[in-house]
Amino acid sequence: MTCDNNKPMGPLAGVKVLEMGTLIAGPFCSRMLAEFGAEVIKIEAPDGGDPLRHWRVLKDGTSLWWSVQARNKKSITLNLKTEEAQEIARRLALDADIIIENYRPGVLEKWRLGYEDLRAINPATIMVRLSGYGQTGPMRDLPGFGAIGESMGGLRYVSGHPDRPPVRVGISIGDSVAALHGVIGAMMALRHRDVSGGRWNGKSGDDLVAGQGQMVDVALYESVFNLMESLVPEFDFAGVVRERTGGALPGIVPSNTYTTSEGESIVIAGNGDAIFHRLMLAIDRADLAHDHSLQRNDGRVPRTAEIDAAIQAWCDTQTIDQALVSLRAADVPVGKIYSVRDMMSDAQFQARDMFEQHEFADGAKLKIPAISPKLSETPGKTRWLGPALGAHTEQVLAELGYTDAQIQAFKEQQII
Repeated sequence: MTCDNNKPMGPLAGVKVLEMGTLIAGPFCSRMLAEFGAEVIKIEAPDGGDPLRHWRVLKDGTSLWWSVQARNKKSITLNLKTEEAQEIARRLALDADIIIENYRPGVLEKWRLGYEDLRAINPATIMVRLSGYGQTGPMRDLPGFGAIGESMGGLRYVSGHPDRPPVRVGISIGDSVAALHGVIGAMMALRHRDVSGGRWNGKSGDDLVAGQGQMVDVALYESVFNLMESLVPEFDFAGVVRERTGGALPGIVPSNTYTTSEGESIVIAGNGDAIFHRLMLAIDRADLAHDHSLQRNDGRVPRTAEIDAAIQAWCDTQTIDQALVSLRAADVPVGKIYSVRDMMSDAQFQARDMFEQHEFADGAKLKIPAISPKLSETPGKTRWLGPALGAHTEQVLAELGYTDAQIQAFKEQQII
């Protein structure tokens, strides 16, 4: 695949996306579309831009995270508190295939940029709306970050050890899961629009049939809730409330985290029936391997503590490298818990080209994650790292038809 900064290629080449969002959920959603060829125009406030520009580790005042989260995007600045900027945003929205936003419900409506406002003009409008609680319901107007979505969606309750308070995953998983739901919803809506007519071209006439757009309503707590496996039916049918179980996977035995002789943690997943048999032989517990009552998972669950104790007793005699070699030879799923240092030196990561190296303008080099998933014919590509604030404002406005004089006036009036 070949491309340059002006002609993106990929499965989404030709798709225009307008991003009106900050921080994680909305921007991660549009980031994935940009990675696979969509033209993404990101609107930022002139006075500082997206707050994520200043999060975590910085280089020259800008977040290293920004390099990844905003790669391939065009940044324009608009002061959306002004009517002139709202009109520019409206023109951009009506020209877009997909609009992605993560304001609180009601904010875009206040600016006459809501879904119903745009759909009245362009019936092919697709708007992905990411919010804490969704666009309806008694909690719709409350602020909701990923941490709250993880809590309300059930993830926090089952995370951690049973004798301690719930813990969080070490990343903003609620936001990222919501973003992935947004991407899936956008792709399904785009498919429906195309098979029901096609892209609206801004003109009228009986011979022009616009496809049917729609709103994709993504709530952070619902996105987390969607991952919660058998939580609901188990409670509804049997009154079972899943609780925290530390490193173990409840009701699926054995699957746990164990400690080797050097004090390092190792994850062993021997919960398949045939795998359990091989695991027990590998740890010299033929008695358990041939115990008929342990041949299926439902027989192993009541003896979870006994099985875990047998595995831990074996791990006490093994270094982590010895354990990995032995269990892999027995075809048992096993792995050490990687830090980023482990990832950067790992042969599997290297063989899969999971890192890209880029240069800043000053020549400093930076490695970033490569793009997933891997498509065989139309893979994603990093065309440029996260741009400077407003780097594409003049270009985008000119493409909308604004003159140099108008753009200069917008600057003087602090509209852009």
